[in-house]
Amino acid sequence: MRRPLEPKQYTSGAFAELAERLGVRLSVGRTGQCWDNALAESFFATLKGELLGDRPWPSRAAARSAVFEFIEGWYNLHRLHSSLGYVSPAAYEAAFAA
Repeated sequence: MRRPLEPKQYTSGAFAELAERLGVRLSVGRTGQCWDNALAESFFATLKGELLGDRPWPSRAAARSAVFEFIEGWYNLHRLHSSLGYVSPAAYEAAFAA
């Protein structure tokens, strides 16, 4: 699965300078620096490794539905996350809200 390239307006120097002046923290990392956005990189690696792989999909709609079910039905509810102390996001959120 390939992620789309970041739109030019989000990677331009002028946009970065404006964001800095306004106190906005940008989430787009530097080119070639995967650790700048490690959680997103980890998520996409998991999505590709556990769901997508090199498997062909009958349609874009089928792939989109499978990705939604993976995220909302498994990844956010049941899958243990090392960044959350090896609990699921749902359990972490419930404990945090309690």
